[in-house]
Amino acid sequence: MSTEDIRQVILEILERIAPDEDLTDLKDDVPFRDQMELDSMDFLDIVMELRKMYRVQIPEEDYENLVTMDKTVSYLLPILKDVNSPA
Repeated sequence: MSTEDIRQVILEILERIAPDEDLTDLKDDVPFRDQMELDSMDFLDIVMELRKMYRVQIPEEDYENLVTMDKTVSYLLPILKDVNSPA
């Protein structure tokens, strides 16, 4: 998967978790929680969706790598590099 593919996957997950949020102006370098109304359960839903979709195990100590879009994509890029792009 490319950087853009991973970004799109994260946006799709965020749309499912927070369907009332407007993600068009989501800034890549600002924490998701500062831009959206996400609580800790929503954050865990993101982790669980990644696990369900790609069998990615994200240890709790790595959660800090998922706070912004930039950090999330950078963290997932080496993990998902060999995964086929979403259709």
